[in-house]
Amino acid sequence: MSTSPAAPRRLPAAERRRTIEEAATVLFTERGYAATTIDDIVGRAGVTKPMLYRHFASKQALVMHLLEEHRDRLAAAPLDALLATADRPFAARLDAMLEAWFAYVEGHPFVRLLLHDASGDDEVAALVRELHDRQRAADVALLREFAPHVPEDELPALGELVRSSLAGLGLWLLERGPGERDAVVAAMRRMVLGLVARDS
Repeated sequence: MSTSPAAPRRLPAAERRRTIEEAATVLFTERGYAATTIDDIVGRAGVTKPMLYRHFASKQALVMHLLEEHRDRLAAAPLDALLATADRPFAARLDAMLEAWFAYVEGHPFVRLLLHDASGDDEVAALVRELHDRQRAADVALLREFAPHVPEDELPALGELVRSSLAGLGLWLLERGPGERDAVVAAMRRMVLGLVARDS
């Protein structure tokens, strides 16, 4: 008695979407946005183009979704560390936040696309600027909390100083590889402590 081969398991929609996202993340990280095609993504994910388009309207929509997702996770990592160290002095809390932020960057090299836009796509570039604005606003809020003596009119520029320094050091870390994180955390710690110190 012959039996028919079992039909391939049909992935649930959420799992299929995650497979597409994971494939795109790897390809965007390795090749960049412009050099990655829809054919590349569906080939790596093992899905058809119509299946991809059920989840994402375009390559642009896919990368923008990933940028939003990674920005949220990158922002959450130091905030979780901040909450977990609520009973410790500010310097120790700062160390925990910086360690969490740079650990996320090191573990998720896709964030290079978030830290510095090189997409060549105006809408993607506009989103990256908006995400940078959100990060600056979060840094301003932290400065306002931990350095209430800093004049309010200086906070936007100081927030940008923190944001751009984090981005620059994040890119530096990704370029130079493991072994640099301690030095990067120490450098950023020194800068932030200098910013929040009271004028003598």
